[in-house]
Amino acid sequence: MALGSDEEFDPIMTAHRVQLSDQKWHFQHGPIDLIIQAEGDPCAVEMAHAHAWYRFQNVLNELVAELPTLKTAIEPGARQNPCLGETARQMWQAAQAHASLLPNGFITPMACVAGAVAQEMLKSYAHASITRAWINNGGDIALHLTPGTHVDIAWVTHPERAKVSSLLESASAMLPHSLRTVDGQFRVDHRMRVRGVATSGWRGRSFSFGIADSVTVLGSNATQADAAASIIANAVNLDHPGIVRQRASSIKDDSDLGDKAVTVAVPDLNAQDVSKALEAGVDQAWSLSEDCGVQYVILCLADQVRFVDRVNTSLPSRLGLRAFVGAHEPHAPSPVQAWLTAVQSARQSPAHREQARHTGNSNLQARRCAQ
Repeated sequence: MALGSDEEFDPIMTAHRVQLSDQKWHFQHGPIDLIIQAEGDPCAVEMAHAHAWYRFQNVLNELVAELPTLKTAIEPGARQNPCLGETARQMWQAAQAHASLLPNGFITPMACVAGAVAQEMLKSYAHASITRAWINNGGDIALHLTPGTHVDIAWVTHPERAKVSSLLESASAMLPHSLRTVDGQFRVDHRMRVRGVATSGWRGRSFSFGIADSVTVLGSNATQADAAASIIANAVNLDHPGIVRQRASSIKDDSDLGDKAVTVAVPDLNAQDVSKALEAGVDQAWSLSEDCGVQYVILCLADQVRFVDRVNTSLPSRLGLRAFVGAHEPHAPSPVQAWLTAVQSARQSPAHREQARHTGNSNLQARRCAQ
């Protein structure tokens, strides 16, 4: 979730759930919208789902109770965690790791709320009889993997498409042809240290200071990945007269970003400007502390992509759109088998650019209506 969530937290709403299969559930409570899947011993899976549902019904109310603290910027150098609930404490801790390293020193725990909720819910599935599980919270994903297991995650350049396209497992097998809007796919194997995936960008459902179409982070957990994705997406930026920004408070009056300017529209940019903005994001990705949990980052803007590998630092960040990234860890598979086969032609087409402009305008209108 991008820095500065524009989610509505209304504790009066009632949580509800729908069983999609023996292994899969949909949990929803206000702005929290989860797709949960677990595999393993049937009895263990059933018990884990029951425990997850019990836990889920309290998560939103716990966050609402601490919302003033969660919407307050963390002072650089702050060390004492003021939050009480476990989810809120994890949000504050993940955001605090970046507070003293950011150019403007501004970050609130809301930068990683979606990832933190997914990570908290995953605790219900940390059982020896659960072989594989994941929590997908609007595209921010927490993973439970055991030896011999992996997940294939569909990758999209526009976060607003994640509700359809970030389904785990083989996207081509699970989705009808008409809905196969993924730009690529990567595999997370249990031997990797990746247990969280998050995406941020100005086109998503939350506010961003930057102009990235998307920044996807593979990290140690979903909370850390979400915080880092927000920060790196903010850094993909450029001074350009065609970029439209508005005060966050003018779009949503109780935004944790206050009067800070957020991106609402990005024009077509020349290749040099796109490269300059992306390289700023790459620099930010490299500048993050070693304990921030970030391992791999994919940054996208217009028709260009950058890849940051913080595990194997010998690889260049500039990749072609048809790149294949080789193995990076001993005895481990490629972390990002990114089959970006259709991205370049689709994203460079006039139809795609017109759709992107329309999407940006639609997002702004949706945010205004949400007030």
